Amino acid sequence: MLMDSTFVVLTNFYPPAQRALQYTDAMAGVLGSQLVLLHVNRGSFYDPSYALAGNDWRRDELRNAVETGTLLSQMAEQLRTPATVELTTDVLPGVARDIAHRYPAPLFVLGLPAAQRAAPAQLSTAAMELLRATNLPALLVPVDTPELAPPRRVLIAADAEDFSLTEPAAPVSNLLQQLGAELVVAHVTDTEDDVRCTKALQAVQRSGLAAGVATIGLRGYQNPDAAAGLLEAIQDTGADLVVVLARTRSYFGELFHRSVTAQVIAGSPVPVLAVPVTEPVAAARKTSRLTADDLLLWPKT
Repeated sequence: MLMDSTFVVLTNFYPPAQRALQYTDAMAGVLGSQLVLLHVNRGSFYDPSYALAGNDWRRDELRNAVETGTLLSQMAEQLRTPATVELTTDVLPGVARDIAHRYPAPLFVLGLPAAQRAAPAQLSTAAMELLRATNLPALLVPVDTPELAPPRRVLIAADAEDFSLTEPAAPVSNLLQQLGAELVVAHVTDTEDDVRCTKALQAVQRSGLAAGVATIGLRGYQNPDAAAGLLEAIQDTGADLVVVLARTRSYFGELFHRSVTAQVIAGSPVPVLAVPVTEPVAAARKTSRLTADDLLLWPKT
């Protein structure tokens, strides 16, 4: 069991966060993971004005949050998984990193509103900032997620480039193994290309992302629109969790602003797990001038 892993759920009293908490509670219960309810007393992430607020202001905010803390503790008592409650006035990078340092193998969980309620850029900004601040995996759970149970089929969106898990993301491979779910690698191209499909599968296998999983399925999808191709793959395979690779050169730069991943997050009917990865130096140099759309999942060259 993954006794040393931690799901850090950004929690409030609104439906997206509540759905994310319910989903994570079900998963953590099966995996034996720790659960942290992190309450953020701000409606948006990383507003520069709050970075200028003094420590006295933050202490006052926290003192006023006693009632909120009581309600969250009551909420935690109703969960199947034992949970710790954390209160903070914002999610500035220092706060996120502090949480990450105090809990083992953390994975941040963020609830998302229904796709029709927000544009892709709005849905993905918070995820981008969490990745930027912590270099940790982020699980994004749509409010209309149909299943409140651990995933049974996981779709891994991969290109033909080699990659390696970052050190903080390494526990994801244990998570996938312990879930015991069926894994399927999906590769989207403009034209049929079995060679690139094979390379995508091999890249996943070499990375260790699917370590301990004996059999991994492979599906190729022909679609000039990469995001549409992946959304088609979700429906076609019946996947109930999607894993996307967030390459360092992307999410420290243009990740999510115009990318395929932003569209997938906005349109996916199931949770999306963004996993930070690095790539060989030679590959990074070769593609350093490409756009975020080209970099993230499906390079055109």
